Order: sequence, then structure tokens, then C-alpha cells
Amino acid sequence: MLHTSLTGLDRKRLRLWLSVFFLALAIPTGILVYQAYSQLKWETFHQYRVLAGELAERIDSRIIQLINAEGARPFADYAFLNVAGDPAANFLQRSPLSAYPPEPRIPGLVGYFQVGTHGAFTTPLVPPAGTVASSYGIPAVELEQRLALQQRIEQILSSNRLVQDREPGRVIDSEAVADALDANEARRDQQAGLASSSVSGDKDVMERLSLDDSAVPAAAEITEQRVPSQAAFDRLNKAAAPREQEKKQKTASTLGRVEDLKLDYRYQSEPVAEVQRQVTSSSAPVAAKRARKERSALPEPAGESGPAFLEGAREADAPAPSRLQSEIRIRTFESEIDPFEFSLLDSGHFVLFRKVWRDGQRYIQGALIEQQPFVQGLIETQFLDTALSAMSDLLVAWRGDVFSAFSGRAARQYLSSAEELRGTLLYQTRLSAPLGDLELILSITRLPAGAGGGVITWLAAILLLVLCGGFYLMYRLGAGQIDLARQQQDFVSAVSHELKTPLTSIRMYGEMLREGWASDEKKSIYYDYIFDESERLSRLIANVLQLARMTRNHLRVDTKPLAVAELMDGVRSRVSSQIERAGFELKICCEPEAGQAIIQADPDGFTQIFINLVDNAIKFSAGAEQKVIDIGCQRLHDGSVQFSVRDYGPGIPGDQMKKIFRLFYRSENELTRETVGTGIGLALVHQLARAMGGQVDVVNREPGAEFRVNIVARDS
Repeated sequence: MLHTSLTGLDRKRLRLWLSVFFLALAIPTGILVYQAYSQLKWETFHQYRVLAGELAERIDSRIIQLINAEGARPFADYAFLNVAGDPAANFLQRSPLSAYPPEPRIPGLVGYFQVGTHGAFTTPLVPPAGTVASSYGIPAVELEQRLALQQRIEQILSSNRLVQDREPGRVIDSEAVADALDANEARRDQQAGLASSSVSGDKDVMERLSLDDSAVPAAAEITEQRVPSQAAFDRLNKAAAPREQEKKQKTASTLGRVEDLKLDYRYQSEPVAEVQRQVTSSSAPVAAKRARKERSALPEPAGESGPAFLEGAREADAPAPSRLQSEIRIRTFESEIDPFEFSLLDSGHFVLFRKVWRDGQRYIQGALIEQQPFVQGLIETQFLDTALSAMSDLLVAWRGDVFSAFSGRAARQYLSSAEELRGTLLYQTRLSAPLGDLELILSITRLPAGAGGGVITWLAAILLLVLCGGFYLMYRLGAGQIDLARQQQDFVSAVSHELKTPLTSIRMYGEMLREGWASDEKKSIYYDYIFDESERLSRLIANVLQLARMTRNHLRVDTKPLAVAELMDGVRSRVSSQIERAGFELKICCEPEAGQAIIQADPDGFTQIFINLVDNAIKFSAGAEQKVIDIGCQRLHDGSVQFSVRDYGPGIPGDQMKKIFRLFYRSENELTRETVGTGIGLALVHQLARAMGGQVDVVNREPGAEFRVNIVARDS
């Protein structure tokens, strides 16, 4: 049944069935591998998402820790001189914020500043006006550097309209403002039945002035004079939509809007609209921070020396530190300090500021921070220390504008194009107040496969290799079996023909001789023909028997040391009559050195090799002009003996030289071939030569073809 099905199957149909079978196994296997890899990728994504959340918490915690440390500074630290110890001792020392160069806790800190209730700008870097810097251990060169830094801070704030330039203009009557505020405070305390003149500080200046309608116009007018100086800080984190649009147009350093980055939200568990809504809305602080009250002590000028202390004398007339302490008085007061606020200025600087209420007057205290050093020191360094830097980009945005982006993929850590920022969203969050407008976005550039990804990849590669290799071998095996089945079918037909033709001739001539129909002169011819055909049958039967033993792996040869000359004599006696009866001339040329060599050979097998080669030469050179068969032997340089059989026929096509030694292979088509044969003669030659430790080859000559058998010789 199998043989019948194979003979009815061709290579094309075999490829089709194997392809269907391959797809039937490959598709489910590929789906399983894909599902496993997708699940692993999903789990890996969430692992890195947790890692991104932990990174954001560390960044947020670090920044809040620094801001809290700044928030714990007392009001008096923003002055150049502080009171140390008991205020009654009048012992003064320089403020911690007066150090130069600044030793900031916050990376990128430019310097600290204070804006008074009437818009006066000061820094703790410079001594009060009218004092000699050298008396505080500040040399002239350093004083110039301090003044330059003070000027830089003031220029940055004025360029962002937070303080007014020191230019001649409208003079603000500070005494009028103070009198109006004090009058309102006194009336409110009187109504509340309070003996103290302290103020709560939680109300706006306009609310305090509203206690007395008669004072409102004058106080309101005076307050409006203060609006350009301090009201700008109130507007920083309450920007209206038109101002935001104006800011977007002016800010050329941003890398684009977050919504324009086209981030991929495929791995987010929430819908895309929900995720965008969560991150674009202002995040409320976890716990609302309340203003704190503190008692502070500040040095103030005393007596007539006060103006000299404030408005300054010449350095030669500068009082000594001991005299300074006697010429000032210490005033203790209560102040109410609001939590710090944080904002990004149009110039690209960050500003950290707080509002302080003292004696009914509001002060702005804060710090100016460089953008990139701040982001690098508190965000980038922590990002690059994690595994996230190898597979994601970190984007830093302020109110939806991306102004910094970091990547650990290459030596160039900064991304400069919005096209480079596109990726799958890994994590998106806002920091805690006061940095609620600062947003961290991590987008995936290359998601690692995870711990089991390598195993899945190797398993998939092995399965693919096994499937492809297995089906290729199955195809080769099936195609070989198809070819073998056809060759066997052709062999049966050829053997039937090879047996039937000589038997028919032998029977015909035998009957003619038995009936006496042949004349005496033809009897000899008929006897010779019967002998030749019987020899032909004997060779065919011997080849078939050898084939049967070869297919059962029972091909055995009995090798023994024999002289080449002796073997060649046996070959001459067996093939000479065959060649002569075919009408060919036999030429044997064996070199003396080769004839004396000893080889391991089986006499019958050796003779059968030459019989088959001679029979093949006779068949394929039957139409040649030169009907000669050359048999020779020679000793090669490597010590082996080369035996050759040459004819003068058409030769062998180059594409068939390796195929002719295959079993059942015949160079001519079964329907068009002109020569007889079964396709097993040369295959037997090849097998017998290998069994005796030799090898067979064929080369084309001009004209004809030459078969060569090389067998290793023994030393005599």
C-alpha cells in the first residue's frame, strides 16, 4: 500500500502536503509562543512600572525633603545679620544664607532673596547699607562678587516682572502705608477686645483695611502701589488661560506639549482618556500644609546712630563690631510663615518662594534656581542609577510643556526633537505640592523581555529549528522514497526487458538448432550467440544478487593481498572475449611498477568491477568511430594504484557525473533511451570499490570517458 501510494505521489504534491502539515503545527506553536511572550512582556511592563513609581516617589521625597528643610528656616535667616542666643545679650552673627559662594542644599541654587512689603529687594549676601564689609571679614574683591550675584538675581527677577527695576519714578510713601495698616490693625484689635497689637496674618491687606471705610481709599491707593512688586508672585501659580497661551508662544526652549508627543497608551489598564484626564488635572496635595508662626529677633538701629548704621558712613569712620552691637537694638516680633510655593519663570528659572506676615506687612522670601542643574541633580541622577534608563526616556514637563528629556541609551543624554520622544507610556505622574505642576513621564524605548524572555526566545528558536529541520528531512526522505520507488519500478521493467530479450533469443536459436533448420556454417554462429547471451544473463543475475545483498547490508568481500599483475591477468581473461564479440579492440597497459604492487582485494569483486565498467563502456560507445577499450594501471605519488577503463564514445554530461553512481540511475529516459541496462552496474562498482578500501571516479576525455578506481597499495 505504501509503495503504491508513493509511486502515485510526486514532489509537488509532497511539498503541498508537508506544507499543510507544517502550518498545522507551526501556527498553534507560534500562537502559544506569542501568548507566552506577550504575557511575559505584560508582566515585565508592570514590573518596570512599579520601578518607575518607586523612582518617582524617591524623586518626590528628595525634593520635598529639601523644600521642607528650606521651609524650616526662620524669617531672620534672609537678613545679613542674625541674633544669636538671648536677644538681651545683643550678640550678632552672620546669617547662614550669607555664605559666599553659596553652599546650596538645592542643586542649581542661584541665591536667596527677599522682597519687602513696599517692593524693596534685598539678599542676605550683602551687608546692610552704610556698614563696612571688611568689618564682617568680607574683602573688597569678594564684596564685588557678592554685589554681582545680587545684581544677577535682581535682573532675573525684574526680567520676569517680579521686582521693579531701580529707576527714578514714583516714590512710595512707606510711612503712609505703615500708618494706614497700623490704624486698621488697632481698630480691629479694639473691636475684638484684644490688648495686644499682634495680627493674624491670614487675611489680605485689603481685608484688614476694610475695617474702616474711611481708610479704604487711602490704603487701597497705597496698596496698589505695592501690587507691581508683590502681586506678580500671587499671579505665578494662578495664571489665566490667555497668559498661558502667551507663555507657550514665548517659550522656545520647550520640546513640545505632552499631548502632542503621541505616546502609546496600549499597556495602560485605564482608558486613554481617563489616563490623560488624571495627569492633566492639577493634583491636590496629600495633606494641606498650614502656615506656621514663629518668634524672631532682628537687629535694628538704635538712637541717633541708627541712620548712620543704615545709610552708611565712610569705611574710615566705620564703627568696630563692639560699637555696632552697642548702636543697635534687638526687636523681637511674631511672624506667620506660609508654605513654600514653586513656579517656573518665563526665563526658564525656577523660583521657590513663601509669604511671611510680620506686623501686618507681607514679605516675599525665596530662592532662585537654575532649571537644568536642578533637574539634573534631583531627577536625572536618580533616573540614570536605575535600570529604567536603559529602556525608557524620562520627560520632565511643567503644566504640559516638556522642557527636559533624558535617556541612558547613548552618550548623548539629551533628546532634542519631539520625534525622539515618542514611545509607549510607562508611567506618568505629578509631584507633590508645591511642585504639583511638575510632571514626570517615562516612555518606553525598548522593553526588555524579562527574566524568562531568553528562555522563551531560545525555546521558540529551537522549536522553529526542529520544525524546519524535521520537515526538510521529511521532505528529503519522502522525495528520496518517491524517486526510489520510481527507480525500482523502472528497474523491474528494465530487468524484465534484460531477461526477456536474451532468453527469447536463446530459445529461438535453440529451437532452430534442435529442429535442424540451421545450416552447418550457421550453427557455429548460433552457438556463439547463445553463449554470449547466456554470459549476459549470468552478469545480470550476478548483479541482481549483489544488489540484493547490498540492499540488505550483506555485501561482503573477502580481501587478501594480491599482486596487481595477477589481478590484471584475471581481468584480461574475463573481458577479452566480451570485448571481441562486441566488435571492440582491447588495449591493456599496466606499468611495471604498478604490476608489482600488492593490494588488498577480493578477486571476484575486483573482476566484477571491470566487467561492469567494460560492459558500460561497450554500451555507451557502440556508435563511436574508434571502437577501442583501454584498460590500464599506474602507480600514483601517494603510493596507491590507479586502475582505469576508457572508451571513445560521447562522454558523460557534467551534471550527471555524480549521479551515475546512484542506484537505479540511468542517464537516458526510459522511453527514449537507446542503450540497454538496469542502472545497477555502476552503483555496484562504487560499492565494491569502497568495500575494498578504494574509491571510484569518472573524467571526460577527448573523446570518451574514463572511469578510475584508486586502491591503496601495500609495501612489497
